[in-house]
Amino acid sequence: MNTHYLDNSATTRVSEKAAEMALTMMRENYGNPSSLHKAGVNAELAVEDAREAIADALGVQSKSIYFTSGGTEANNTVLFGAAEALKRRGSRIIVSAVEHSSVYESAKRLGELGFDVQYAPVGKDGVILSDELEKLLTDKTILVSVMAVNNETGAIQPTEAIAKRIKKLSPDAVFHVDAVQAFCKMPLKPVKWGVDFMTVSAHKIHGPKGVGALYIREGKRLIPLLFGGEQQHKIRPGTESTPLIAAFGEAVREADVAENATAIRALNAYATEQLRQIEGVAVNSTDAALPYIINLSVEGIRSETMLHHLEQSGVYVSSSSACAKGKRSYVLAAMGLPDSRIDSSIRVSFSKYNTKEDVDALIAGLKNGIETLQKVRRQ
Repeated sequence: MNTHYLDNSATTRVSEKAAEMALTMMRENYGNPSSLHKAGVNAELAVEDAREAIADALGVQSKSIYFTSGGTEANNTVLFGAAEALKRRGSRIIVSAVEHSSVYESAKRLGELGFDVQYAPVGKDGVILSDELEKLLTDKTILVSVMAVNNETGAIQPTEAIAKRIKKLSPDAVFHVDAVQAFCKMPLKPVKWGVDFMTVSAHKIHGPKGVGALYIREGKRLIPLLFGGEQQHKIRPGTESTPLIAAFGEAVREADVAENATAIRALNAYATEQLRQIEGVAVNSTDAALPYIINLSVEGIRSETMLHHLEQSGVYVSSSSACAKGKRSYVLAAMGLPDSRIDSSIRVSFSKYNTKEDVDALIAGLKNGIETLQKVRRQ
């Protein structure tokens, strides 16, 4: 049975070049990058090459890039680190109502610690309501965190416009953007947009799991989560995972944002057209969403049930965010979708390796699932 992997927002297959780079670092260039001998220097050079690749992709200076264990650590570092650093200025923290759990749960914890946490609402398209955000911005606001692209629906937030509102209404606040789902899939310009912190990750772009990076604008301060060691200016101490970091850099260098986007847009258009012809299927993602993600619902059939039915045909999708592990989507609830749509939602997500054959398998699996599963329900 052929495999049709359509869960790339959860994780992607590591590319051959990235995997080869990781193996080379583990077997040949295995020195500690903090060591002063030649083996250490060579390892450090590989780390710096990766740092420069990520910096170039973001249009920033390489010294502003800090490696982490992934997006979750980077997001936690910003939320807790910025809150601690700025708590004397105020206590208000604003995040959108559709953030990834690593931001959403961090904000919730900060609320328990006494911070004034506010959740900016979104419209039916999953995009932040600008007027509602403005009402939340005050001179006591110290941190705003908004994701560039939603991991469940692909909704793109107006990052630059949000930054301008923050600067106007809360000039002392810092602005963090979780760009894990956007990195190497659309242009990102943190300096131009006025972003102070930006999170990216390797395993969404055909790099390995266990490594991410954080952009920190020059002059912006964070209290680190970890202590012990001089690495990365003490922002993220500890011996760097050189195999993962070097492989991350290789994955970034391989990424052709424009070429991949053209192919994915065509695949998305084909899939969306086919999906809208299936009775009982509703597409929850809008046409303005990032084409790498399509969120849909098959009303009357629970997400997990359809997911496992598709799996039997070799089609792999997700019921929501992989980090949610099957929990009901608060993202779709924030968008105002009815319970029947939320409980039957499926996320399809593409990568550069996907083809029309994968989409055809998905469509066939959905049609078969609707016919088979509804027949079982009627019996």
